[in-house]
Amino acid sequence: MSHHLSRRQILHLATASAAGLGLAACGGGGTGGDQKGADGDSGRITVWSWTTAAEALRGVVPSFERDNPGITVDVQDLGNPAIWDKITVGLASGGKGLADVLHIGVDYLPGYLQKFPQGLADLSRLGADRYKDAFAQGLWPTVLGEDGAVRALPWEVNPLGLFYRHDYFEKAGVDPASLTSWDDLIEAGPRIRAAGGAQLLGLDKPGTAQDLDFFQSLMLLQGAFYFDAEGRITLASPAAVQALTVIKRLNDAGLVADTAGEGTWKRLVGQGKLATAPYPAWAIEYLATKFPAQKGKWRVMASPAAVPGGGRSAIVNSTYLTVSATSPRRKAAWRFVEYALTKPAEINRMFASGGVFPALKAAYDDPKFSAPHPFYGGQRVLRSFVDSLGAGAAATNFTGDYSRALKLAADAQTQVLLKGADPAAVLKAAAERLAQQTGRQQAA
Repeated sequence: MSHHLSRRQILHLATASAAGLGLAACGGGGTGGDQKGADGDSGRITVWSWTTAAEALRGVVPSFERDNPGITVDVQDLGNPAIWDKITVGLASGGKGLADVLHIGVDYLPGYLQKFPQGLADLSRLGADRYKDAFAQGLWPTVLGEDGAVRALPWEVNPLGLFYRHDYFEKAGVDPASLTSWDDLIEAGPRIRAAGGAQLLGLDKPGTAQDLDFFQSLMLLQGAFYFDAEGRITLASPAAVQALTVIKRLNDAGLVADTAGEGTWKRLVGQGKLATAPYPAWAIEYLATKFPAQKGKWRVMASPAAVPGGGRSAIVNSTYLTVSATSPRRKAAWRFVEYALTKPAEINRMFASGGVFPALKAAYDDPKFSAPHPFYGGQRVLRSFVDSLGAGAAATNFTGDYSRALKLAADAQTQVLLKGADPAAVLKAAAERLAQQTGRQQAA
């Protein structure tokens, strides 16, 4: 999707607000659920989404209404982050005022399922289980409630890659194929900086925004996150320490630019001051659209491993469509979700209009996923991301306490970047605070 660069930062900041509105306070919220809704299969349904995703969904409406007479669809762009407050307030009030179809990010969905277990409709009884193997590996566990019922379908998936300035690497005599781990990139970094006058990557060092995407990606490359599959805290795990150690080594080597402040990252890229961007698939069109003068200068490679010899693929975020349990037209709403997300033609129409990289595996058979991209010197960049999804990924357990973990991890990263703190020590302290705040146990 054509996100603003701060998309994830905005979501992260909104999480704390949403928690105050109900996520943290209403552990048993959203009771009643299916009993309050109805299975109407006709009439007008509303859909809540935001920005380019909402526009993409509107593109599906004409064909859906043609193929499903008796159902009309109103897609509403609530904006981001306003949509999270509205969904949270609606769920906390037992579903009052919610749209029929809701677009929800992976950093919210697990918390909603935990805090409002009856707030989202049971889609299994409407036939959703048959799509279990239709989407990119690692996404399906996220859609399951504690009762095992399907509560959403995956829409967008964002596999990780490393965008890099091909011209700087070439001038420095650095072969991208030789960079299999971040150790390799740290070693090559000074040559790349000398050749292009650019630092390797940018991070918000003082933590003015919760700039944790890179830290999280380094953990995900190791199959780890803030919590394990059982919900135990892993913020001080060896994988987390390794991730923050990589960041410390990059910073100590003078390879990290400070991107604190509104628009700083975009300005530095526009000035050619950053040599890489460790971002997922949404950045393909973002870079091409925002920096047209740099056409032909960028390429994409598989992300370097966080540890030598380690994994080089990860899914860093995803989004989903779900149905409110209190919708009076649950069958009609499900038919729209199913139509939009399981038909390759429709999902690729949305991809073309909004840049939402599809989670549906059948979508990748379209020739566009093997086509050369002119901005990237004719490289088949979409195919590289599809191939990384083929490597598989474990499900990520965000839990309902993601916002708390995020803030503590951000504070730890800032201590490392500004004060040279020891990664193991600050993460140990952060994990202990997280355990105190949440009542969760730490993994051994």
